[in-house]
Amino acid sequence: MTDADLHLRIEYTLLRPEAAAAEVRAHCLEALSLGMVGVCVAPARVAEAAAILAGRPVAVVTVAGFPHGTTTADAKAFEAERAFGRGATDVDFVMHRGFARDGAWDAVLGEFRTMRGAVPEATLKVILETGALTDDEIRRSCEAAAEAGLDFVKTCTGFGPRGASAEDVRLLRECAGGRLRVKASGGIRTRGQALELLAAGADRLGMSSMPKD
Repeated sequence: MTDADLHLRIEYTLLRPEAAAAEVRAHCLEALSLGMVGVCVAPARVAEAAAILAGRPVAVVTVAGFPHGTTTADAKAFEAERAFGRGATDVDFVMHRGFARDGAWDAVLGEFRTMRGAVPEATLKVILETGALTDDEIRRSCEAAAEAGLDFVKTCTGFGPRGASAEDVRLLRECAGGRLRVKASGGIRTRGQALELLAAGADRLGMSSMPKD
């Protein structure tokens, strides 16, 4: 895979809370110059990123309920609506994985449907935090995501017990069954890791730095 092809799969991520405006601008311009598919910035930086990238072929991605997912569905939906209104094309929200651990699948599906209803035109990705769930919980979460009409299932926040693995991605790909796309994120730092995750079935990668050899 060429560097250009790899970059077309990467959402270049800057979610450090201390990131200043100059860093956000430099991050967006670097993503543009390298041909990244998108940039992922904190909600408070969405309008800035959208202004920098207006008319450019780089998606503006942000997060909701980040990083733990323990806020209410209504609160996450409000975050998503505001972000979309300020120029975000994609919203990656963190599921309340406690509901999954409870086996409260109606609550999981309800949260997912609330998010879909809040931003029907956005590309909507649910972050499962795969390192904190069993395989069965991951499968059931994927089923709920597909039923709710979400666009992607995503592995990790980068704040959980571990990062993405090829095994996670293969399981998500199997569960998605062509109904959902898969985004791998969390701890991806090398080109080898990136290529392994893509080979396992990831459609996109979330990376906060350029892949090293």
